[in-house]
Order: sequence, then structure tokens, then C-alpha cells
Amino acid sequence: MSISHENELLLKTVREFMDAEIYPHEEEVDRLGDVPEALGRQIEQRSIEAGLFAANLPERVGGGGLNKTAMALLEREYGKTSHALHSWIARPTEILLACRDEQIDKYLLPCVNGAKRELFALTEPGAGSDVMGMKSNAQRQGDSWILNGSKHFISGPCLPDFAIVFASTGSDDTPRGPRKRVTAFLVDVGLDGFSIQEGSRCVSYRGYKTFELSFDNVRLGPNQILGEEGKGLELSGKWLGMGRIWVGASCVGKAERLADMATDWAANRKQFGQPIGKFQATGFKLADMAIGIRTGDLMLMDAVDRAEKNQLTDADAAMVKVYCSEMLNRVADDTVQIFGGMGLMEELPVQRLWRDSRLERIWDGTSEIQRHIITRSLLRPHGA
Repeated sequence: MSISHENELLLKTVREFMDAEIYPHEEEVDRLGDVPEALGRQIEQRSIEAGLFAANLPERVGGGGLNKTAMALLEREYGKTSHALHSWIARPTEILLACRDEQIDKYLLPCVNGAKRELFALTEPGAGSDVMGMKSNAQRQGDSWILNGSKHFISGPCLPDFAIVFASTGSDDTPRGPRKRVTAFLVDVGLDGFSIQEGSRCVSYRGYKTFELSFDNVRLGPNQILGEEGKGLELSGKWLGMGRIWVGASCVGKAERLADMATDWAANRKQFGQPIGKFQATGFKLADMAIGIRTGDLMLMDAVDRAEKNQLTDADAAMVKVYCSEMLNRVADDTVQIFGGMGLMEELPVQRLWRDSRLERIWDGTSEIQRHIITRSLLRPHGA
């Protein structure tokens, strides 16, 4: 992949930061199942000093102003390590750019400078990937809204200051029948009726937290709507599309790290008088890894190019997400196989990367959901 001089300098900065601030803590965080608060804040502060914090947001709001090509390279490098650690280098949710008037000073700018953290709260216990199945709702009461419902599997590195919560505010008639009108709300932690707690612990990315949110008659003012009433899905769609591209980039990076480990092991581990990489059973696995990583990179950069030209479709993003996440899982599994029993021993990082890889086929939309999106894009032009 061709990289500009500016992006080569960016990668040098990121790699030096990872070597100094991230990689040394991987084993400890995985063992503890937690990122100590002091360590997280240290990563946060040093990423601000390095100019990496909020790199995805435009310079006009104080962000790093990186374009999508540069962000793809960044996310690819971050993907080589644990989400529990690199998530402290915040990339605030880009839909916060929809903030207006006093929302800018209260929500957007504090997330850019590190004073606040947000959560993106869409998924619900009974709905999962079925957004239209959400039960969270907000009823208008005078100038206010009364929010009720719950969210789960809402992930973040630490307890947030506020959540971007999606709730139904009514329904619209469409040619396909009634459709929920979904609105995004900015909901501050600490409001009466809003409770938040840590949820289940995951074996992937140990130390990266999930939260459970519940809302019991939470009163919200008109200035707590993000964007327009009823336009929440359009807002979330803008973020989710690129979010799936970043997942793809992360997967390619992690696959490359695993393949490097597998290649080194296959070149130096000897059986029957020769390196095991010379046996076709092992060597062909390495070849397939190289093909998969190269293909993932090509798909990734093609999607980024489409996004830069405002031509990215939901199907484009879905293809990147499903291919790269499944390619990573093949690479991770083959790496464990090449290492043999040692691949599952806690003394080596292979088993950790293998566990972490499994989640990528689930979050940000499962592989099945991605294939549904792709199928729909193929059939709809034919009226099906």
C-alpha cells in the first residue's frame, strides 16, 4: 500500500507511542482484567501531548483533523493491541459534530480536549442488531421529553460523563408500513432516573468495559436532542458506516501482528530436522495469511477512497467488516495451530490475540447482519 511522506511520519509517531505507552502494559491488563485508572489517564494525557487524541475530528473544533486515509492507518496500528488500552486514546463519536449552540461547549469541545467522555448507546437487551426493535422511548411533555428504557453492551474505557442515547419518539407511515421515528438524546450521567453500571465481563479485550444503562422517567430538555427529532438513525448511520471500516482496519493490523508471530515461529521452530515452515501444512497457512492481509488492505483502502469521495455505501462498509473480521479469525486460529500447544499457553501473547479476535465478528454488527446488508443491496434494485 502506497503511503505519503506525511503519513509515514504519522505512523512513526504512532508506533513510537505504542512501543512506549501501550505494548508494555498488555500482559498486566489482560491478567488483571482491568486498566488501572492511573494508567488509563496516563495514556490519555500522553496521547494529548503527542497530538493523537481526538485525531479523527476536524481542526475547527480542536481535533487533529486527520483525513480518512490517515485514520485508517492509525486504526490499523491500534488494532495490533488491546482495545482496553488504545481506547484511552479517544476518537470521540463523530456524530457529536451535530452539536449546536450551547451543546458545543457542554458536550463536543470537552470530548475533544479530554475533559469529558461519552458513550454511544444504541443496543438493547431484547433487540441487539434489530434497531427497529428498540423499546426505549421518549414521550413529549410540554417542552421536555420523558425518557424510559434500557441499553446494554454499551462499551467504553471508563465511566462516561454522558451518553448519546437513541430512543423512539413516535412512528411514521412508510410504503413498507409504520416505522419508528428514532431520536438521539444527550443524557448526562447523574440525572434523576438515569442509572449506569458496569455490565458483564468479556473474555475478549479484558479490561475494556461494557455498561448497562436504564432510564426511569428521565426528564430531558429540548436542548438535549442531538441533531433533529426523528433523525437519529441518519446520524447513527453516518457513524456506523465508518465505524465498520475502522473495525476492518483494526482487524488487518491484528492479523499482521499474528502473521508476523507465526512466520517467526515457523522459521525457527524445528521438527524432523527442518523449520516447520518448510512443511506445506504450515507454509501454506502462512501463504494464506499473506493473501488475506493483502486483500484486507486493498478492500480497506478502496472503501476509504470511496468514503473520501462521499461514495461509500452501507454494502461497501459491510463487505470490509465481514471480510476483515473473518480473515482475522482464520489468521488467529492458524497462528494457534502453528504454535501448537504453546499457542494456548498464557506465557505467550498468541492466546490473548486469539481471544480478542473473536469479538470482531460480533460487535458493530455481526457477520450475519453484514451479509444481510450486502444481500439487500443486491436484491433491492431488482425489486426484491
